Amino acid sequence: MTPFAPKRPLPWLRHLVAGVALACVSLSPGGPAAAQGAVKSKHGDWELRCDTPAGAAAEQCALIQSVAADDKANVNLVVIVLKTSDGKSRLLRVIAPPGVLLINGLGLKIDQTDIGRAGFVKCLPSGCIAEVVMDDKLVDQLRTGKTATFIIYLTPEEGVGLPLALAGFKEGFARLP
Repeated sequence: MTPFAPKRPLPWLRHLVAGVALACVSLSPGGPAAAQGAVKSKHGDWELRCDTPAGAAAEQCALIQSVAADDKANVNLVVIVLKTSDGKSRLLRVIAPPGVLLINGLGLKIDQTDIGRAGFVKCLPSGCIAEVVMDDKLVDQLRTGKTATFIIYLTPEEGVGLPLALAGFKEGFARLP
């Protein structure tokens, strides 16, 4: 399996976003409780959240959206888009719920176009993380698309697609420092 590029809101979820998501921005050893992150702006269903992790020289920001399955309890995703502190890379991180089938990875479709799959890189008590470095093609697909559908697997046969609105992504991504 290759990563996505080229061929490669619930109340408790807000706490997950505030704690885990920005902790994952820096993957700081302080863990999920170490980061809170303030909402700097909203763009459609996306939030631009920023925080200065302990020991960091500058504020770090991420574009974040969460989505929950309508028909399955406790099936949700947190999608995080950020630029690395050196400004050289753009990352897409997705936090899936505990219990997701890791071997099948995370699938992505943008408006019915199959982008590919990415493997999970780490699991925490709050969820498992898939991460890819976004190339220009993937960034453009996210900017111009209407819906990104992330697919997770609960069993080898059961893929669950969670659609995520891309409205506001272009404006939010442009605001990332």
